[in-house]
Amino acid sequence: MGMQTGAHIVWDWNGTLFHDNDAIIGATNAAFAELGLTPVTLEQYRALYCVPVPKFYERLMGRVPTDAEWQVMDATFQRHYSAQMGRCGLADGGAELLAGWRSAGRSQSILSMYGHEELVPLVRRFGIETHFIRVDGRTGPSGGSKAEHMVRHLAELAEAGVEPGRTVVIGDAADDAVAARGVGAGAVLYTGGSHSRASLEGVGVPVVDTLGEAVGVAERLVGVKS
Repeated sequence: MGMQTGAHIVWDWNGTLFHDNDAIIGATNAAFAELGLTPVTLEQYRALYCVPVPKFYERLMGRVPTDAEWQVMDATFQRHYSAQMGRCGLADGGAELLAGWRSAGRSQSILSMYGHEELVPLVRRFGIETHFIRVDGRTGPSGGSKAEHMVRHLAELAEAGVEPGRTVVIGDAADDAVAARGVGAGAVLYTGGSHSRASLEGVGVPVVDTLGEAVGVAERLVGVKS
């Protein structure tokens, strides 16, 4: 889409732009049921969730899942999530924020740990694809950290003139902030997704309750006027 300069946002997808909490909890509990584990509430999930995902399961099970258990749980989660996500939509105000950021002459992209082949048509379905200069989903096995994916994402964005020091990652998980720090970008964490406010506030980056607030903080971090 041509060269871009100035402020850039890297958006997380699940739990940030895409409000899929109900699908996540439903799929997680279906995965737990495969091993006879007790279902979790959204509050429990948000208090305990972390990556890599097997570590999250360890917090709930009291031990690290075996490779066989992980394979069963992951496959079950992915199957049930795919069946339930069709009832989920964009976060409140998300489409308007994307359009506003773009109309101000700034660039943005998506980096998600959701599978790339599933992510791209989903973004297209919501009619927001043209707001982004790049959309990257996970390639390879699920359950890992976003950090290495962020390195590749920023390397690709560099060809479009995006600079890490003028970039802010907006996500809902501590892992988003870790990935941002690893490439020299800023970060803002949003409380509407996978983590509770209490679990995000110790990360050391701004924490907000709405995506509108997140964009406002991003503007300040890169020194642009709203």
